[in-house]
Amino acid sequence: MAAVHGDLHGHGHDEHIPSGIMRWVKTTNHKDIGTMYLWFAFTMFLVGGTLAMGIRAELYQPGIQILEPELFNQFTTLHGLIMVFGAIMPAFVGFANWQVPMMIGAPDMAFARMNNWSFWLLPVAASLLIASFFVPGGAAAGGWTFYPPLSTQGGLGVDMMIFAVHILGASSIMGAINIITTILNMRAPGMKLMDMPLFVWTWLITAYLLVLVMPVLAGTVTMLLTDRHFGTSFFNAAGGGDPVLFQHIFWFFGHPEVYIMILPSFGIVSEVIPTFSRKPLFGYSSMVYATASIAILSCFVWAHHMFTAGMPTVGQLFFMYATMLIAVPTGVKVFNWTATMWRGSMTFETPMLFSIGFIFLFVIGGFSGVICAIVPIDIQVQDTYYVIAHFHYVLVSGSLFAIFAGAYYWIPKWTGRMYNETLGKWHFWLSMFFFNLTFFVQHFLGLAGMPRRVPDYALQFADFNKISSIGAFGFGLTQLLFLYIMISCIRSGEKAPEKPWDGATTLEWTHLPTPAPYHSFVTPPVINK
Repeated sequence: MAAVHGDLHGHGHDEHIPSGIMRWVKTTNHKDIGTMYLWFAFTMFLVGGTLAMGIRAELYQPGIQILEPELFNQFTTLHGLIMVFGAIMPAFVGFANWQVPMMIGAPDMAFARMNNWSFWLLPVAASLLIASFFVPGGAAAGGWTFYPPLSTQGGLGVDMMIFAVHILGASSIMGAINIITTILNMRAPGMKLMDMPLFVWTWLITAYLLVLVMPVLAGTVTMLLTDRHFGTSFFNAAGGGDPVLFQHIFWFFGHPEVYIMILPSFGIVSEVIPTFSRKPLFGYSSMVYATASIAILSCFVWAHHMFTAGMPTVGQLFFMYATMLIAVPTGVKVFNWTATMWRGSMTFETPMLFSIGFIFLFVIGGFSGVICAIVPIDIQVQDTYYVIAHFHYVLVSGSLFAIFAGAYYWIPKWTGRMYNETLGKWHFWLSMFFFNLTFFVQHFLGLAGMPRRVPDYALQFADFNKISSIGAFGFGLTQLLFLYIMISCIRSGEKAPEKPWDGATTLEWTHLPTPAPYHSFVTPPVINK
């Protein structure tokens, strides 16, 4: 048995198991790797957040205060790249590494060594991104979307950015292949696909999206690199190329990427809400089909990012209607979560608060998304703060709140200890207040015409910018509370009961049906057909 166990973790039973720092460097254990992903993601979240603080400090009042325009551009470029590729995506891969094998009854991930390798690529890429600050010109050219012709002009920083994106893409592809193989080949005997917890389903679909679109990004940045250094003219109009071609290829990656960052959130919320409603998830199969529909539709809407790029009217109409269509499966999910809570025996621990906050704010982000899908409106609000407000409502109150919900929900499972519930609730309410203070007013700024990516602005925008900056600093400081809660839980939290959320209510529940199984502790989970 020892030999079998050793082989599963990538070393024989008589081989020396490394300790100390080498345990983490060489580990092939999915739990260790999941932990490293989560800590890496949080570190990058703090780095990206610091850049956001710099941006908001500059925008606190009109005029150039602390960041020269060139440096301001570097802050916006790297804030975007670090948050997307360094914080949100690795955090979800960390959840997948921890939970997917346990939820399907697998001993580990399918390719344990590749799992280790796909993690250790990330610190290299992050170092490249951060180092681009220290070379002449930095990585400012073209924003986080690195549009040519701006990105064909920049210096060494842009090359570092391109290389970092290549490495991040390779890591994502390896992680996705690993997750797909694990889910399809290593489920517990007798577990059908439609028996899997929804978190596993959302990750299976997300992994397919990653395998589909990450090579597209790799191809795009390679073409950009050859334009910059090898005399090709893919995106250079003077040589017969087309800068708009870059936008098409980039957004064919970029829009599914948005759903890569939101689908695992749907999975986490679909695990949390049934637990604290003490009911099975409403409409399990419709949730699976809705998730798949969202993923498929996301590949047909990329040019809604390009309504102002000179598209023919027929193209605008197609992308407008296709974009609005995504609201249908998304609505199915929201109504199913609501129906799960309906007449449930609900309690409001921190994971449940973050999940409900997620639904409420994500719906606002969804509404502003439908508004941006309407061509004449989008032409007005394109590249204004309205778009900034829209996607932060999707990615902060969407992805990030779901990550917080998942962390609070599963940390008793991961550490055997309970976090401080009172502080957790403080973290939620402060995050909720400051998030809305920061980003809700940006809708008004955008409608009034304030362009994004500018370090200076007209006096008419001063009041809303001041409110937004105060909210941003409040939100940033609140996340240090989360760090404190997690570290104190790991070091000195109370011992968690065997099923930490089963006794989450003080209600007398003799008259209630059996609560939904807490998936993480039941392997394989029992789905009531």
